[in-house]
Amino acid sequence: MASKVVEILETMEYGPAPESAVPANAWLDGHARRFGMFIGGEWTVPGEGRLFDSVNPANGKPLAQITQASDDEVDRAVAAAQAAFASWSQAPGHVRARYLYALARQVQKHARLLAVLETLDNGKPIRETRDIDIPLVARHFYHHAGWAQLMAAELPGYAPLGVVGQIIPWNFPLLMLAWKVAPALAMGNTVVLKPAEWTSLTALLFAEICQEIGLPPGVVNIVTGDGKVGERIVNHAGIAKIAFTGSTEVGKIIRTATAGTGKKLSLELGGKSPFVVFDDADLDSVVEGVVDAIWFNQGQVCCAGSRLLVQEGVAERLHARLRARMEKLRVGNPLDKVVDIGAIIAPAQLDKIERLVAQGQSEGATLWQPSWACPTEGYFFPPTLFTNVAPAATIAQVEIFGPVLVASTFRTPAEAVALANNTRYGLAASVWSEDINLALDIARQIKAGVVWINSTNQFDAASGFGGYRESGFGREGGKEGLYEY
Repeated sequence: MASKVVEILETMEYGPAPESAVPANAWLDGHARRFGMFIGGEWTVPGEGRLFDSVNPANGKPLAQITQASDDEVDRAVAAAQAAFASWSQAPGHVRARYLYALARQVQKHARLLAVLETLDNGKPIRETRDIDIPLVARHFYHHAGWAQLMAAELPGYAPLGVVGQIIPWNFPLLMLAWKVAPALAMGNTVVLKPAEWTSLTALLFAEICQEIGLPPGVVNIVTGDGKVGERIVNHAGIAKIAFTGSTEVGKIIRTATAGTGKKLSLELGGKSPFVVFDDADLDSVVEGVVDAIWFNQGQVCCAGSRLLVQEGVAERLHARLRARMEKLRVGNPLDKVVDIGAIIAPAQLDKIERLVAQGQSEGATLWQPSWACPTEGYFFPPTLFTNVAPAATIAQVEIFGPVLVASTFRTPAEAVALANNTRYGLAASVWSEDINLALDIARQIKAGVVWINSTNQFDAASGFGGYRESGFGREGGKEGLYEY
């Protein structure tokens, strides 16, 4: 009976099931698709001559125009945060908690709008923004509201730092905002946050939510723009801490810039995470785990399981099952609820992926892609599998940040550990085996901040996340994440 059901499911054709973009477009139109910044509880006028486009990667068309912040506007945002800090840091924990609870409830209330807007701006499938990103955003604010209430009892002797400068990436725009804003506010800090220039829209909508709940002016300030704005925040004398999520290269620059300044620093950077499969693993579960590990958010995930390490005895069988599964993956309009893989964020990122894939082929790895073609409008790249990849190959060492999986084999557990640790990164790993003692032993030896067993991409606000080596330092989430603030 079960096999008959599987056979029917495999032959079913799925028609499009689009999510309406009407609410997001109505919100954008309500702002004439031009945005200033949120400073001291008020909106600035969109800067003439300083506007740049925020583009929908699924079709390459502009969604809105965003303002490039000037040095003066960054200074004003820091001054507003400094002015607000005196009262916010002294407010009882239960008072701060009420605001965080209110933010969580409003995120839930506006969940559909936030999910659609995130998908339009970022290109990730609506299923991911609707079912993963936005619920986790609300979860972080709820969780940290509890910590705000418990701070005096659970963290005696600790005090907030002051004004926190936060710089977030484009791959999880609103979720990364929540990861940073929620603990900072819970611990009594005020915030100057810069979203990624490619994906600022949900941060600006979040600023409206801050207004809606009556968050005191200056507690949260949103400034927009490119890396120059981030540089101004990093170097600002009025900022007590920098929290950055992004590339390892930029993280190194920030660490150099803050050295000797007394600023506290936390960095969540790149990764090249191993996905280790032993010969006793449930291969059907492994296949679905791989789909989640590398093709979630088009592989544009710092902890993506981008290195598949398989024990020799099952490698060919697993590769065959992966190819069959990849053939069934659907790439296309991210607002379509049946789509598995959406659009790559921008032409520059697509070019990087294409260049590294070509380099992988030139270095002798075997490439496999599904038989179907990607949409020609927008920025898309098919799920890709490389086999016969040498451990020292460029594609095995460099973070591709795209839907590209590189596979190698191992013979013994010791060799699996050696291959898993053969990287300059150390953010996450995933170990698959029916022998829990073996899995735990391997997990203990892998140098990574997070190791999942027979699962991947398991996140919760109560669990700390962060890396080793060139994947950064510091933790976000859980009690350990509070000490950063």
